[in-house]
Amino acid sequence: MTINVSAFCSNEALPLSDYKKRYRDAQIGASYGTIGDDLPPATEVLALCNQYNIQRIRLYNPNPSVLQALQGNINISVIVGVANEDIIRIASDAKLAKSWVRNNILKYENVNFRYIAVGNEISPLDGGSAGIAPSVVPAMQNIYNAISAFGLGGKVKVSTALSFAVLGTSYPPSAGAFRPEIQSSYINPIVQFLAKTRGPFLVNVYPYFAYVSNPNDIHLDYALFTSPSIVVRDGKYQYQNLFDAMVDATHAALQKVGGDVEVVVTETGWPSAGGTATTVDNARSYNSNLIKSVRKGTPRKPGKPIETYIFDLIDENQKSPEIEKHWGLFLPNKQPKYPISFAK
Repeated sequence: MTINVSAFCSNEALPLSDYKKRYRDAQIGASYGTIGDDLPPATEVLALCNQYNIQRIRLYNPNPSVLQALQGNINISVIVGVANEDIIRIASDAKLAKSWVRNNILKYENVNFRYIAVGNEISPLDGGSAGIAPSVVPAMQNIYNAISAFGLGGKVKVSTALSFAVLGTSYPPSAGAFRPEIQSSYINPIVQFLAKTRGPFLVNVYPYFAYVSNPNDIHLDYALFTSPSIVVRDGKYQYQNLFDAMVDATHAALQKVGGDVEVVVTETGWPSAGGTATTVDNARSYNSNLIKSVRKGTPRKPGKPIETYIFDLIDENQKSPEIEKHWGLFLPNKQPKYPISFAK
């Protein structure tokens, strides 16, 4: 459930039933990256979100200009990230965690905070973030304790966004399993924390990268949701698109470690330029079909919409390599690259 922090500070907040009604159908959102020197102001970006019925966004850090622009915008709920570089200090200092929550959550009373994602794609197997990995769960715990201390425990959920690469096996989906070398030391403590606090398992799922890494075995139409027939038969489950297969592999992996937690896809998308099969038409096909598909659930969980965030809102021209610049739904001039509808 999306929470307006002012609900705990004012008698004028909307009743719980109204919040549930407002957000129950808004399962699809977008990531809002800001690594660009030609991006429109946050107020204009959020107006664009309202115009196109994008009711959920993900921020990678507590960007003050964006959070300020979100004040009072009850149509949009937010995932806000704790930056990777802040995790070690927050893990070792409960007072710093409380200060982070005070400055980045409580300060913005009229913002609908949904989740706090403590880090993005941190893994013990990744050379760039391996040193941070031992601090992830302690940082999550300190942020959660701070949220609870301010009366928001269980209302604003705390998690961490992981790469799909934490799975060592994903085919067939029922064989989905986490990498054994990180399962007991890294994944299990995260899952146990989420099960205890009823937080979601956040994962970035990219059929695009699966396709380009293995185009001989993965057909483009399977990755783009356009296959005319079933591609993978996995016992009683049948898969017509790769996204569902990857999400259900995550479900299977969680089940194997006893993790009865919700899966939220915090990044997915298709680039429109810069690499193999990167065309505007392919990006349109993937994202348009994704929006329709996630509302139906997966073969393992039919009828249960998958909360999903498209990467990303606007092209970011300062990212590298080249392909990283072309994932936006919109150009920096706020024009859509292709027709797309987030309306139900």
